[in-house]
Amino acid sequence: MTRINKLLSQLGVCSRREADKLIEQGKVIINGKPAGLGDQAEITDKIVVNGKPVANKEIKKIYIAFHKPFGVITTTDPNKNNNVLEYIDLPERVYPIGRLDVESSGLILLTNDGDIVNKLLKSKSKVEKEYIVTVDKPFTPEALKKLASGVFLSHTKILKNKVGVNRRVSMGKFKTLPAKIQKISPTQISITIVQGMNRQVRRMCEVLGFAVKILKRVRIANIHLNELPRGKWRPLTEEEIKGIKESE
Repeated sequence: MTRINKLLSQLGVCSRREADKLIEQGKVIINGKPAGLGDQAEITDKIVVNGKPVANKEIKKIYIAFHKPFGVITTTDPNKNNNVLEYIDLPERVYPIGRLDVESSGLILLTNDGDIVNKLLKSKSKVEKEYIVTVDKPFTPEALKKLASGVFLSHTKILKNKVGVNRRVSMGKFKTLPAKIQKISPTQISITIVQGMNRQVRRMCEVLGFAVKILKRVRIANIHLNELPRGKWRPLTEEEIKGIKESE
């Protein structure tokens, strides 16, 4: 048995979040009964979403690497122009593992395997992510040392008040975990981190007085961007899939 929101995601019907919304609206039916949040189902059950039966089919697990160009939004929302899914010509629906901000380019992984998504997004999952960063002025030895040992960043969280209005609340500061730094040129470095905070690498540089001109992700765990052209994708190899499944 599988939670119905996860099953619908695996079947490519919608994301888990979208499934929860449909469930709350009473638009998901399992064997003739409205589904509730947390309900479980089998692939052989009769499932109806928005009045349409969901085909009983084997779930084909898909894992792909995509080279996101600068300006492309990491979202599966079809109402957002220039989103990553516009570049993925697959009949099955896949979802990005994590995000890469619109001003950055490089490697993104997409899959319909919800277990892998959850595993790699967990804060305790020490999955390496490598970036090539170009800034507006030469890095000093002191700055490189601070980037490697960790810098303090402000942490905020969006909360809703009693009337449902979002507001950003300061949660204090946190120190980034140690990073691996390799100098490429006076203004360019390779930086490898294991955290996935919002715009982390960009903010780490900015707090030390450097403006990021180019930020490109070139590796996630054992998966390298290499020569994959911008805007193109490729299936992961069996070895790459095994590597991310074994990541801790």
